[in-house]
Amino acid sequence: MAVLFITAGSCTKTLNVQPTSVITTNSFWKTPNDAIGALNGMYMYLRNQADLNLFIWGEARSGDMEWGKTSGTLDYDFYYNNTLNSTNAGPSWIGLYTCINAANLIIKYVPKISFTSNTEKDDILAQAYTMRAFVYYVLVRTWGGVPLRTEPIEGYSSQMTEVAGSSPADVFQLIKSDLREAIGLFPDNTFPQGRNKWSKPGAEALQADVYLWTGKLLNGGKTDLDTALTACNEVGQADVSLLANYADLFKYANKGNKEVIMAVNYVAQEPGDANNYFYNMYSGPTSTTVDSSTNEIIGQTAGGVVWTIAQFVRDQFSLDDSRKNATFETIPYTSYFPPVVEKGRGTVINGVRYFTSDIVLYRYADVLLMKAEAENALGMDPSAEINMVRERAYGSNYPNHVFVSGNQEYNDSLILRERLLELTCEGKRWWDLIRFGKVFELNPSLQGKQGQNYLLLWPIPQTVLSLEPKVTQNPGW
Repeated sequence: MAVLFITAGSCTKTLNVQPTSVITTNSFWKTPNDAIGALNGMYMYLRNQADLNLFIWGEARSGDMEWGKTSGTLDYDFYYNNTLNSTNAGPSWIGLYTCINAANLIIKYVPKISFTSNTEKDDILAQAYTMRAFVYYVLVRTWGGVPLRTEPIEGYSSQMTEVAGSSPADVFQLIKSDLREAIGLFPDNTFPQGRNKWSKPGAEALQADVYLWTGKLLNGGKTDLDTALTACNEVGQADVSLLANYADLFKYANKGNKEVIMAVNYVAQEPGDANNYFYNMYSGPTSTTVDSSTNEIIGQTAGGVVWTIAQFVRDQFSLDDSRKNATFETIPYTSYFPPVVEKGRGTVINGVRYFTSDIVLYRYADVLLMKAEAENALGMDPSAEINMVRERAYGSNYPNHVFVSGNQEYNDSLILRERLLELTCEGKRWWDLIRFGKVFELNPSLQGKQGQNYLLLWPIPQTVLSLEPKVTQNPGW
């Protein structure tokens, strides 16, 4: 009898579905509530990766972070100094495949469940297909040709668990196929409450991201760039808009706002829930050694500045850019406190700070800048989208920052810089540097290493290699 391990976890509160622990195919996959419980378990596995790993893979190696002075490095220096090796290779992919397996189970069994409305069934399947596409997109950008698993692992057969790596082209073929399937299944382009589950606009934002990558890096050319542009336009037809105030995006009380397209949900004081990665970018007050004005800036307790935004990044924010103070706060007590990151400072309850701001995977400003990138690559004028983002950022000073289109290279450099200012600490920068071909030019720890392209992928951890004998280490590592 196949045994499935699906934990619905704390996500079930919203839908009042009881958590499911160790269950069997004979007793499960019978009712719509079973499907919803499995879906919530899938999102729990995503949240496990969003706690820290998605940021590590998406930004930690970009050079935009540095040591935070107030505590040890927690080995994060392997990332921002780019000194990874097969022994210190970063997080493994095991948790990602756990999430994929949850999606595979849904894709296999939910079609067999009888629903009162096929709309609900289609929506659940669409979310699973989108999740599988998203996780494989993380995998292929991080390690290249990873094993493809499209059937759930329900036993211990070596034929199921020992899978060799596929080609990146095959991985992207599955990602694109899953996204087409998902977009066709979603009943409409509305968002779920909280915007913390996959939706049609979320799948389209992911589609834009994927096709930009393949259009620019994998010979997808105009066809893929056109698809990316169309996907961005489709997102714009949904209930999305830029918030008037950039800082409002990240307020704990403003989760699921109209700029958010897809976020990973966190709730303060939720049983079993932990702080996410912003905990290690903040600091609590030290009343015996720090003046009261510094304590007032930091606010109430918790955090440890293991790393912070690098000085050269902070220097790129002009004083009239509202994103500066909403992204980081410079502490007067500089001999001890580095700047603290403001974006994910969470909330304070009964004198305790909980770093449970949602982790936003896609938001509208990101999509606007992807649209500008696609337009520029297609020889079109990207000014409108860039200026929408800048107008919000600079407010009354916007006339001094109006973007005027130049040649493609110039536009690309400005789009990449705008993405840095807009999306710092949101897990995007490493991927952006690769997509724009600027890793070895703009990353201080990798300058002078042009041609060593193996560095664009991550080493596969020894723990994975020992568990998966058909997987081989990435060349160069």
